[in-house]
Amino acid sequence: MSDDTAYVVFTPSGRRGRFEVGTPILECARRLGVDLDSVCGGRGMCGRCKVIVAEGEFPKHQINSGPVSVSRLSAAEEKYDSIRGLNGLRLSCNTKLLADVVIDVPAESQVHKQVVRKRAESRAITLDPVVRPYYVEVDKPDIHHPSGDYQRLAKALKRDWDVTLDDTDLYVLRQLQNVLRAGDWKVTAAVRRSLGKYDEIVGLWPGLKSRLLGAAIDVGTTTVSMQLVDMSAGEVLAVAGAMNPQIRFGEDLISRVSYVMNKPESVVEMAAVVSDCINGLIAETCAVAGAEPTDVIELVLVGNPIMHHLVLGVSPSELGLAPFALATNQEVKVYAEDDLNLNTCIGARAYFLPCIAGHVGADAAAVVLSEGPHLSDEITLLVDVGTNAEIILGNRDRLFAASSPTGPAFEGAEISCGQRAAPGAIERLRIDRETLEARYKVIGCELWSDEGGFEEAVASTGVTGICGSGIIEALGEMFLAGILQKDGVIDGALANRFPVVRPEGETSSYLIRGGERPIRVIQADVRAIQLAKAALYAGARLLMDQMGIDKVDRISLAGAFGSHIDTKYAMLLGMIPDCPLDKVSSAGNAAGTGARIALLNRKARDEIEELTQRIEKIETAVEPLFQEHFMKAIAIPNDSERFPNLERIVNLPRPAESETVQVTRSKVSRRKQRKIRLSDG
Repeated sequence: MSDDTAYVVFTPSGRRGRFEVGTPILECARRLGVDLDSVCGGRGMCGRCKVIVAEGEFPKHQINSGPVSVSRLSAAEEKYDSIRGLNGLRLSCNTKLLADVVIDVPAESQVHKQVVRKRAESRAITLDPVVRPYYVEVDKPDIHHPSGDYQRLAKALKRDWDVTLDDTDLYVLRQLQNVLRAGDWKVTAAVRRSLGKYDEIVGLWPGLKSRLLGAAIDVGTTTVSMQLVDMSAGEVLAVAGAMNPQIRFGEDLISRVSYVMNKPESVVEMAAVVSDCINGLIAETCAVAGAEPTDVIELVLVGNPIMHHLVLGVSPSELGLAPFALATNQEVKVYAEDDLNLNTCIGARAYFLPCIAGHVGADAAAVVLSEGPHLSDEITLLVDVGTNAEIILGNRDRLFAASSPTGPAFEGAEISCGQRAAPGAIERLRIDRETLEARYKVIGCELWSDEGGFEEAVASTGVTGICGSGIIEALGEMFLAGILQKDGVIDGALANRFPVVRPEGETSSYLIRGGERPIRVIQADVRAIQLAKAALYAGARLLMDQMGIDKVDRISLAGAFGSHIDTKYAMLLGMIPDCPLDKVSSAGNAAGTGARIALLNRKARDEIEELTQRIEKIETAVEPLFQEHFMKAIAIPNDSERFPNLERIVNLPRPAESETVQVTRSKVSRRKQRKIRLSDG
């Protein structure tokens, strides 16, 4: 080979080739198709293209690599090093090839780098956002060669980045000339791939702007949460949440649908209050990240079907009546500012994931995207526990989806001393098997109630009630201690020996904490949880029937409530089917994570759009077997199903010979049937 060329090998990709001496390493990478980032186009400004010059002998490649294989630090690198620090790395755009060399591209310098979530079963997110920044230096106007500013900007993007602009919006033209001149003809263009390539400018700034922000937003019935993300690095910069202000129109979904039915014009107001809430979250997270709301260039939103419609200002009235027709079940793409009144970059788009069915929404689609059951051979049950539980079952071969009207009991509503999860709420509970007295933990305090200093530690908040995770553990412990029978009846006979069991008219109650504001579990509380957990189990069991299986390999509980309940107690009460407990886990805010995946990877959008079309939807309200499974699931843990995996770690109480769940069935059945009709419209 000619002495005027040198051989370069890139790791970890393994791509290699021979180039003329003096060729910038970044150019070598581009010509070989190496995944190496750059925003400034090789001007030594952005620092995205940092590489490591490997040192030592590499017999496999017959290369002796080291600092002498490349040029010395350039002036641009020395300036960058003095300001931000190179830490031994090199800017590949300013590092020239002198001799055979091995170049390592670290993960942070890769365009399609992977962001690995912490849980072992989680998916890695390959960064490939729909919007990317491009720094260009635009030719100045020339009276001898007349052309528009936009045409010269388009020419620069094509020249430096091989980007062909396909379209632009009027707002870009309105600001274009001022931005070009403010930046002395050096600008950063945010270009969006709306037709499969980078083809549309959605943002424009003077000078170099290497960081573009995105927002992943989960609009829940009760709360709205948001993650502010650096779309180039995949880093979550700030997280914030707030109560959904639509609560004043109704605590639950059906109340809000009824409100719209009675007052159709309220849709506009309900959309506006959510937009105001999201604007508050944008302002809050941007302040934490040291950014401006106008830096937010892309948003992804998820929510259940009713929230999906209400955010868009679409009436959800049809979702309150069979056949529960959605206005659209496909993805929705709108302008964040013009269509949703959000304070973002003027060209920002908002992308709503597709819904799966009338009561299985974009949030469930996001959970699927996050947990990836369609990528596994294992039969996975995903349950997003909420007022209306959304259930997904399946694997790479088939996926089923359903919703189940669990009601608000899991969130503390319909419970006599129940409350939402907040400081002062009991969240953990254990019962002494000898005295039947309870000890507990409350949110905001690390001490158990029987530990020294507990009362002083909770003095500021008090012990104010019991939240969803607390009531689940309370009932589970009551069952294990023999206070609660299999049919859900509190055993009043124990009142003769244990003062914590007390008569309550024709029924009994269990006292958790005495005092001026006693906290107790009454019989109606038990019934409310029985109804909710039976509906949840019946929905899951119905999908198992559809798939022709009797057991699942893995269970993942999503949502705020699902993240905090103890999986052992969830199975003990019969909320979920039997499964090895080490295969039952919390997915955290999986809907929010799915939204973030769709924000950071454009191919994930194609993936979920295709996937939702082949998920098989089951409507629990019209399935006869749902009622049958529901009736059996009222018992604790179940009237007919066995739980062998649970029995290996928990000694389940044996029911007395005379004990039966039949005594309460007719009453519960009538009540539950009414509840199902209300929940499903």
